[in-house]
Amino acid sequence: MGSQARIDKYSPLDSQDAKWIKLDKIDWTDQAGVSRVWEVASRKTRGSTGVDAVAIAPIILRPNTPAAVLILHQYRPPVGAMCIELPAGLIDPGETIEEAALRELKEEAGLVGRIVEVSPTICSDPGMTTANMQLVVVEAEMAEGEELGKQDLQDSEWIETEIVPMSKLLDRLLELSKEGNVVDSKLYHWAYGIRFAMQNAAKYKLDGPAS
Repeated sequence: MGSQARIDKYSPLDSQDAKWIKLDKIDWTDQAGVSRVWEVASRKTRGSTGVDAVAIAPIILRPNTPAAVLILHQYRPPVGAMCIELPAGLIDPGETIEEAALRELKEEAGLVGRIVEVSPTICSDPGMTTANMQLVVVEAEMAEGEELGKQDLQDSEWIETEIVPMSKLLDRLLELSKEGNVVDSKLYHWAYGIRFAMQNAAKYKLDGPAS
């Protein structure tokens, strides 16, 4: 890895000069019939799918080892810190959700797997942005001791990978947060859900058949 990333300057940006996003004004009427205004950040890159991006939940399966999860360490200028997150990326023109997910996983982590589930379209921060995505769960079978393949990163990407036992995922995220990293909400919510289900399966009758 290179030298530590840093923020050099923070300055205003006009929407017409932005490559990826823009600011819009929404005139809308609430449930009481009152006219209101909302400010929103919108992506300029949304394609024909109507979905901006994919996030991938990669589950690694080995013959004699409990299931593990692949997470990424990536510096994110908007938060000015290393972000701990799931593999993710924008959908390229002409791509399906599934194609984008498998491509991003291979590029960012050198991992090849099979898709087991795709979420409906979900929003990221509905109070501030129109950005949306779909979450794709991928299982990857690996031999004991097998390492991840080679990443295929862009020049602007510096991504470190980490494989964490699924049962220890929340503990690891809390540890990384205490070290000054920022944990992405999608990853944290998923990890918390896993822990909650593990600890409360009997209490809330979560061990019954899934619907």
